Amino acid sequence: MECPHLSSSVCIAPDSAKFPNGSPSSWCCSVCRSNKSPWVCLTCSSVHCGSYRCDDFVVNDTKLGLVQKVREHLQNLENSAFTADRHKKRKLLENSSLNSKLLKVNGSTTAICATGLRNLGNTCFMNAILQSLSNIEQFCCYFKELPAVELRNGKTAGRRTYHTRSQGDNNVSLVEEFRKTLCALWQGSQTAFSPESLFYVVWKIMPNFRGYQQQDAHEFMRYLLDHLHLELQGGFNGVSRSAMLQENSTLSASNKCCINGASTAITAIFGGVLQNEVNCLICGTESRKFDPFLDLSLDIPSQFRNKRSKNQENGPVCSLRDCLRSFTDLEELDETELYMCHKCKKKQKSTKKFWIQKLPKVLCLHLKRFHWTAYLRNKVDTYVEFPLRGLDMKCYLLEPENSGPENCLYDLAAVVVHHGSGVGSGHYTAFATHEGRWFHFNDSTVTLTDEETVLKAKAYILFYGERQAKAGSDKL
Repeated sequence: MECPHLSSSVCIAPDSAKFPNGSPSSWCCSVCRSNKSPWVCLTCSSVHCGSYRCDDFVVNDTKLGLVQKVREHLQNLENSAFTADRHKKRKLLENSSLNSKLLKVNGSTTAICATGLRNLGNTCFMNAILQSLSNIEQFCCYFKELPAVELRNGKTAGRRTYHTRSQGDNNVSLVEEFRKTLCALWQGSQTAFSPESLFYVVWKIMPNFRGYQQQDAHEFMRYLLDHLHLELQGGFNGVSRSAMLQENSTLSASNKCCINGASTAITAIFGGVLQNEVNCLICGTESRKFDPFLDLSLDIPSQFRNKRSKNQENGPVCSLRDCLRSFTDLEELDETELYMCHKCKKKQKSTKKFWIQKLPKVLCLHLKRFHWTAYLRNKVDTYVEFPLRGLDMKCYLLEPENSGPENCLYDLAAVVVHHGSGVGSGHYTAFATHEGRWFHFNDSTVTLTDEETVLKAKAYILFYGERQAKAGSDKL
């Protein structure tokens, strides 16, 4: 908040205290005049907001962390029953010592090196994605091995940066803050890490995610990967980090997939290529187009929409293979999607089919659980069965004969789960495997879990890593 008392004043939201500046309904931001999510300074009564339309948003805190306490209080008001239990667990973990991060495995005591991520106010969507990405070994290692970049020097060294309109975007780096966060997650030196510096940069360069409302984890992941890709392409502070791909032998040229320009670690790891075939049903003309992708969004077939649990008896269980088959099966386009046939010189009825021309090293599969119906965005709560090991993608390839059997097998690395009924509410957690053990990441809380629990999860986003060595497979 821009006011004369920036570093010492307390900022409150209308729900959380007495109203020094009239009724909360009359508050509006002094910059953009929005009355959405207003915040007021108790010292000078200056009002600003968290709206993405306004660049003067609240990011500062007092030395005692009073703003953070207010944010946690508002979160408890919005999700009282669910959040209260999580808040209690977080406080217990934060007050515990490092010795509390011990568990028994096969009769011997070992330390949990995993670190939780503190919720900064409905930021579970970000925490679940960060924990998932941190457990994709090749991806995480690339960023952790990048050299640190000093963004502040001289008079500003050691101070917290308050991002405002006048500063521009040149002094923030998403890659650098992302690197620092990944480095902190597996050091094992703390039970929970606060990703506030990364979140401030996200607010600065991704305006859609400003404020403290619940967001879509898949949408955030796509924005995050796209912005990391763009920053790696151009580098920052005069240093191009894309050049580091040439030094990493595991990310060879044959594994690169260019999306919006030069290849980076993002496209080398997540990048694949689809072939889109469209056939005119009148003259038979075929059109082919190659589309790069970082993830595949899969519909849950309509015949499974009412089956909410694995043990429900009304019909077969939906599997990931059903969703993949629905994505790649031949489809006749409806009247609203008529194809412009260059031979017929007009829009005609046609069919469409997807083939995977190139598989990525890490296959990210997004299950489309949120759908618009009339004026509401509803959730498809269907249970979808998925394999932990041996996801075979060979039958979806354009030229399967050109791929070895091991190159088409994938093992699960992480799962993001949405709990609740709507995209704007509920809670996100993640399951991920690290050094042969499965962990459940629930904001600050990290617990050891088992494969059976993971398999029962109603997955929203699945991350599968290309199999590198022979192992027992449970083929899909």
